[in-house]
Amino acid sequence: MDFPTWMAAVQARTEAALERYLPPATAAPARLHAAMRYATLGGGKRVRPLLCHAAGALFDTPPADFDAPACAVELIHAYSLVHDDLPCMDDDVLRRGKPTCHVEYDEATALLVGDALQTLAFQVLAEHGGTAAMIALLAQASGSRGMAGGQAIDLAAVGKTLSVEELEFMHIHKTGALIRAAVLLGAHVGGADDKALIDLGHFAGRVGLLFQVVDDILDAEAPTATLGKTAGKDAAQNKPTYVSLLGLADAKRKAADLRGEAKAALAYFGERALRLQQLTDYIVDRRF
Repeated sequence: MDFPTWMAAVQARTEAALERYLPPATAAPARLHAAMRYATLGGGKRVRPLLCHAAGALFDTPPADFDAPACAVELIHAYSLVHDDLPCMDDDVLRRGKPTCHVEYDEATALLVGDALQTLAFQVLAEHGGTAAMIALLAQASGSRGMAGGQAIDLAAVGKTLSVEELEFMHIHKTGALIRAAVLLGAHVGGADDKALIDLGHFAGRVGLLFQVVDDILDAEAPTATLGKTAGKDAAQNKPTYVSLLGLADAKRKAADLRGEAKAALAYFGERALRLQQLTDYIVDRRF
């Protein structure tokens, strides 16, 4: 199976699994459930589920075994986007090419959508084979020592000049922690040994930063219609980014370096790491 076909297959099975795990829009409270589905289904690249499945492909584990962890990570990601778009955070009106959740519904509903998606993620993982170690991994990646902590640092950094090291620390938490969790959850399901977990952790760390560098480049270069979200928002809000700190040319060189480091971390796995190698290239070359 070539990479585009494999990617489309994983995206389709993730969409179908999310459809199953999310409460039906007709179940009470219907407005909340409809908003949860609105915020989660029918959009996004599903990069985190793709990374979870690609890590699992190292161990010849059936794809169905990764549905729950892949969806758990995606539910956390979806919740983070709903909250990130709120007026008290980034105050955005467009996400995945459609009105943000608080615009389509209202702020109170959007707040509850984020809360409900977060708890649903842990319910899905717990009810479908997630071990205590896997649940702890996702919790740490989502909380104050991971994504939520990174968002707090991001909000505090508006209008400030950060060093490259400070910017990386922020994004290791805000973006990288959940990407790392996606890879390692897939590895846990596949029964990875200690050496594999260490190498995959290093790979995921590089890929997490790579994703953010490319995101900053796209925010500076791509139009809103292509991104599916408001372009140039970081610059307008005076947020520190790799582009504002390094300049566009050096940010692209940074992305190239991180791509090389991520691929080098996969050497232990040889040809088995093909999907992870391909996903690394996709993260760099994506246009939306």
